[in-house]
Amino acid sequence: MDIKQIQDLIRFVSKSGVNEVSLEQKDFKITIKTNQAPTIVNATIPAIQPAAAPVAAAPVSVDAPTPAIADTSHYVTIKSPMIGTFYHSPTPDKPVFVNVGDEIQAGTVVCIIEAMKLFNEIESEVSGRIVKILVQNASPVEYDQPLFLVEPV
Repeated sequence: MDIKQIQDLIRFVSKSGVNEVSLEQKDFKITIKTNQAPTIVNATIPAIQPAAAPVAAAPVSVDAPTPAIADTSHYVTIKSPMIGTFYHSPTPDKPVFVNVGDEIQAGTVVCIIEAMKLFNEIESEVSGRIVKILVQNASPVEYDQPLFLVEPV
């Protein structure tokens, strides 16, 4: 199973509404669990050398407190569904998808994440107002990393 297949599986699980999926093959095992809030991915990847220990991958969460927004508990976080490079606009000469203060609907494209030469449009799953953009343009992002804070309507 390659990284693209794993990313597709993660996307499928997050959109399907199931709480847990386990897949075990001859040389590896992957379990994806969702709780409607954070998504937890546990993967054991086969070692390159037979004597080496397996490597476990875990999601990376970046929560940087900001003085402008003290209490973020009532905001919804739009998170990265994959590892890649974050872009605010479709091309450098085009306007950004969303700015702070913009009203968005569920299904609105909020950014693009480039992964393995593929440009993936990231859509909002909630309607509301963009309160904060948590990532700089053209910066790398991790799976499940917060990208936007949205005040739901």
